[in-house]
Amino acid sequence: MRLLVVGRLSGQLAQAVKMAMAHGAKVQHVERADQATEQLRRGQGADLLMVDYRIDIGALIAANDAERIHVPVVACGVDAGASDAAAAIKAGAKEFIPLPPDADLIAAVLAAVADDERPMISADPSMKAVIALADQVARSEASILITGESGVGKEVMARHLHQNSRRADKPFISVNCAAIPDNLLESELFGHEKGAFTGAVARRIGKFEEADGGTLLLDEISEMDARLQAKLLRAIQERVIDRVGGAKPVKVDIRIIATSNRDLARAVSEGTFREDLLYRLNVVNLRLPALRERPGDIAVLADHFVKKYAAANGVPVRALSADARRALVAHRWTGNVRELENAMHRAVLLAVGPEIDVEAIRLPDGQPLIGASTPSTYDAGPAGRAAQAADALTRSMVGQTVAQMEKTLILDTLGHCLGNRTHAANILGISIRTLRNKLNEYADEGTPIPAPQSGVAAGYAIGMG
Repeated sequence: MRLLVVGRLSGQLAQAVKMAMAHGAKVQHVERADQATEQLRRGQGADLLMVDYRIDIGALIAANDAERIHVPVVACGVDAGASDAAAAIKAGAKEFIPLPPDADLIAAVLAAVADDERPMISADPSMKAVIALADQVARSEASILITGESGVGKEVMARHLHQNSRRADKPFISVNCAAIPDNLLESELFGHEKGAFTGAVARRIGKFEEADGGTLLLDEISEMDARLQAKLLRAIQERVIDRVGGAKPVKVDIRIIATSNRDLARAVSEGTFREDLLYRLNVVNLRLPALRERPGDIAVLADHFVKKYAAANGVPVRALSADARRALVAHRWTGNVRELENAMHRAVLLAVGPEIDVEAIRLPDGQPLIGASTPSTYDAGPAGRAAQAADALTRSMVGQTVAQMEKTLILDTLGHCLGNRTHAANILGISIRTLRNKLNEYADEGTPIPAPQSGVAAGYAIGMG
């Protein structure tokens, strides 16, 4: 983690810096707020600012915001009273560290504010296979495209690749291409010279230069404007960039990782994404399965989030009850790992008693998970289990589009028919031609299509058409 200390390096603050370095932080130091903003503008980035509370923290954060530099701030100081700490928090600091420092407090604040602890956790075979491939290519210099639905952990995978690469001791810089307007994204990526446009009051180093020697993550790259895609392609191919308003190219040495929750092949066919750029980015593709496709991960992730948020909120770690585990696995998790994480955070806060039971696990609108309102149906015999299955099926449909439901129905029916197209078409009430067109469409999207099975089933399939 990169720490920028702002303030006079007195004995107590110097001691805090040494403790931070002992916990792996790489520390830089300036005395004034304007020097901190200038250093960040020059591309000497930081993951966290530790600022003397006597410095105008609000003005420092505002100056950084004006440059679209967003780095969390922790205030600190000697002999600071409760009102001083409250004022620092009100000005925008995330935490306050009293000095002289406590080693455990320094470690806890660094971990909590920087949020560096994002381990790759998995127990499901499908996800373990993806992690194994990631580990195999991590030390290469190949560009990697990580695909999957929103919330599956694409950025976590990108960090895992960086941490296991030969660039692990260099910066990991992330840019969310969907969160920055098109007219600002070019400057954010490539930087700009003073006077390049209105508001460019000084030279600004972009994310390419900030990531020099390390890894640059282009998150949700499918949202990038077509004009900017051409400039990105040149940067990747030639390893040089042009600052906005710059007179000469700047060499960079970075590894590119990109993510997308959209089908980029379809975007190419629609003319919204450059085919040559896709080839450059997609040297290796890592597709992360949705959480519903890796049920073996649900329980281990839930346990991890319970421990994480119990520690963050200072409450006892409670185990998940057996009913709670069954309810978690039965839920569809359309928001994937992100939705599960938020649900477990709520559960940690709402749980009473020695365990986290189903009643504590709530959806964002406060509604219980499947089975939470009637936990006894787990042991209610065939009728109860049938009712629960019907309820689960109904709830799993909520939030899906008609096209998604149609696709699920067609593929499930085809699987039930052992891949026999004619038999599946008869059950679905559609023509074989319509079915084949749909399957071709799904195959073009990269969806595996059940093939006719061998042996007796295959003979039956051939006989039926």
